[in-house]
Amino acid sequence: MRRLPIGNWILSTLVLSAGAIPACGQSSTSAPTTQAFAHGLIARPDYFPIAVWLQDPKNASRYKAIGINLYVGLWKGPTAEQLLVLEKAEMPVICAPTEYGLKNQDRRIIVGWMHEDEPDNAQSLGPEKGYGPPITPERIPADYRRIHLLDPSRPVLLNLGQAVAWNDWYGRGVRTRHPEDYAQYAQGADILSFDIYPVTHDRKEVSGNLWLVGQGVERLRDWSQDRQPVWACIETTHISNPQVRPTPEQIRSLVWMALVHGARGLVYFAHEFKPRFIEAGLLTYPEISQAVGKINRQVAGLAPVLNSPTLSGLATASSSNPAVPIHVLNKDYGGTVYVFAIAMRDGETTGRFRAPGLGPQATVKVLDENRSIAARDGEWEDSFQAYGVHLYQVDQRSGSPSTRNAP
Repeated sequence: MRRLPIGNWILSTLVLSAGAIPACGQSSTSAPTTQAFAHGLIARPDYFPIAVWLQDPKNASRYKAIGINLYVGLWKGPTAEQLLVLEKAEMPVICAPTEYGLKNQDRRIIVGWMHEDEPDNAQSLGPEKGYGPPITPERIPADYRRIHLLDPSRPVLLNLGQAVAWNDWYGRGVRTRHPEDYAQYAQGADILSFDIYPVTHDRKEVSGNLWLVGQGVERLRDWSQDRQPVWACIETTHISNPQVRPTPEQIRSLVWMALVHGARGLVYFAHEFKPRFIEAGLLTYPEISQAVGKINRQVAGLAPVLNSPTLSGLATASSSNPAVPIHVLNKDYGGTVYVFAIAMRDGETTGRFRAPGLGPQATVKVLDENRSIAARDGEWEDSFQAYGVHLYQVDQRSGSPSTRNAP
C-alpha cells in the first residue's frame, strides 16, 4: 500500500526495553479475536471492521455514508486537525504511535496503533539509492512490545505485502521466496492484514487471479495459528493500471473471497495513481462507491453471523467443473444456518451442496437475490458465474454440527 511517512520512529525516538506484554489475543473454538482493549475497537457481536486506507479525514462523513466505520492510517499524522475532524465525524482511526499520537492517548477516537506499512518488503535507502532488505522478522515483535509498553490499552495492527499470497513477489528483494519469515512477523501484532491487488496487477501470475486474496487470508491465518484476526485489503480503483479497474462484481467477489476464507475485517484501498493521482478514488466513480456501499451494508447486516463460530461438518460443496472449485464458510447464528459460497476460479460451474444435518425438506434462501432453492434430503444445487458468490440461509435443520477455527 502507499507508504506511511513514519520512518524508524520506534527505534530512533524511543529507548525502551522490550519487556513483557499482555497476550496478543487468545485462540478459541469460535474465531480469532483480539483481547478486550480498554480503548480499542468496538467489542460487540454486531460490529465488523470495514476500513479505508490512508484517507483525508475531510472525507470521513462521505465514507461513513457508504458503510466505512474505521480509518487506517493518517498521512503525516495524527495531527491535531486530523483528530478534530475525525471526532466531529465520529470516525475512529488506527494510526501511527507518533510522539503527538501518544500524547493524545485520552482521545477515544484513536482505537489502535500501527506499524510502518509493509515491513516485509525491501526498504528504500533514499532517493536514487535503491532498496535494501526488508525489516527483519525479529524486529517487528520487539517494536510491538515497545508500543504496548507505551500504551497497552489499544491493539497494534501490522499490514504486510503481497508475498503473503504470492511467493514470487520480487519486491521482497533478498528475502523473495522466503515465506518462513511470516510466522515471526505475525507475532508482532494484535491484528494482521495484507494487500494484494489481482485485478489491476501487472504480472500474469497474479493478474485476474482473485483467488489469491483467499489464499493470502488462509496463509496468514496459518502462520499466526489463528491467534489474531486477519484483515484483507480490497482494491477499488485503477491504482497504477490505467487500462483496468475493478468492476462492482469483482469488488464483491474480492470481499467475499476474503470473508469465506476467514477474514475478520476489510480495508479498502481507495487511491488512484494513474492515469492521474486521486486520493479518494473510491469516491470518484459513482458506480464503485455505490457498489461498495451495497457490499458494506450486506457485510454489516451479517456481522453477528460472521462473528459467530465457524462450523465443521455442516455443508460441503462439489463442483461440476473441476477447474472451478467452490469453497464454503458455514455458520450457525441463533439457530439459523448460513452457508456462504464462492467459486474459486474464472469459469462457470454448478455447485452441489450437501448438508446431512438438514431435515428431509428445507428451503434455502439466497440472500439479496430474491430467490429460494428447495433442499431435498439436505442437498441443493446452484449455478455460479466466474468468481460468483451466493449466500445461503437455511432455517430448518437437525443435528448439532461441531465448531472449529478454520472455514
